[in-house]
Amino acid sequence: MKTNWKAYIKRYWQLYVLLFLPMVYLLVFKYVPMKYVLIAFKKYSIVQKVGEMPWADNHGMQYFIQAFKNRDFLNALKNTVVLNLLDLIVGFPVPIIFALILNELTFKRFKKTVQTIAYMPHFLSWVIIYGLAIQLFTPSTGLVNMLITKLGGEAIPFLNDPKKWVGTYIFLGIWQSFGWNSIIYLAAIAGISPELYEAASVDGAGRFRKMWHITLPGIKSTIIVLLIMALGNIMGSSFDRPFALQNNLVMSSAEVISTFVYKNGIKGLQFSLTTAVGLFQSVVGVAFLLFANWLSRKLGERGIW
Repeated sequence: MKTNWKAYIKRYWQLYVLLFLPMVYLLVFKYVPMKYVLIAFKKYSIVQKVGEMPWADNHGMQYFIQAFKNRDFLNALKNTVVLNLLDLIVGFPVPIIFALILNELTFKRFKKTVQTIAYMPHFLSWVIIYGLAIQLFTPSTGLVNMLITKLGGEAIPFLNDPKKWVGTYIFLGIWQSFGWNSIIYLAAIAGISPELYEAASVDGAGRFRKMWHITLPGIKSTIIVLLIMALGNIMGSSFDRPFALQNNLVMSSAEVISTFVYKNGIKGLQFSLTTAVGLFQSVVGVAFLLFANWLSRKLGERGIW
């Protein structure tokens, strides 16, 4: 057994070398910082080590209680859940539909052109996307509003009204990511046996029937795994997207947990409070992930594990 283990390592040593750097990254940036989670339960002091800091009041729960009494945090919590749910409900099906449509295209050059155009926004930073949004959606000088007013309508405050801002936020998020996210579904579709489509053609099935009875069932497991991961991130939120798109007029809808932590933790130096908020966010996210995985297996599907 020992000899076989050595032979296996000798044969595949290149793969372990490639795995080394990601493992070091996870260890240094994900696992080592976990010891600082204790800051959520202690009174932070910049001159003391974590173990030397005094415990917070209320058996260490002082900052959790403080967070849930903070109106700004409760607003950020609500916005995080609402925006992520809208992203999930509206945005999750889009790359699936896009992948199904691309799979039906027979003109290969046109198909590759559409794929390339759809992938391109993924490589743009949210600062650049916000600059494009300003050029398109500002009430007075935005191209979209200029067209609306030319046609006799009234300018729409896409970026200045909280409700309109939510729609713009979701639209820009879908536009930026749907092409890139469709790659996984296209790869799953490529793994479906062509013989199934041939047999369906012999039986007289059209394109829609093949899509409904062969393609979708063939990628169902992939859809479920990605849905579970999306549900696990329902309490999470990226920092760059909401921070780049928000402004003072829409903060009631635009403030999320990540921007709350930045403003109160890094700028406001409330490290214990924001660590408690981050820990709460992570625990709830893991709970969502476990529940979604359990529900998936309960319904007879494969989960993440």
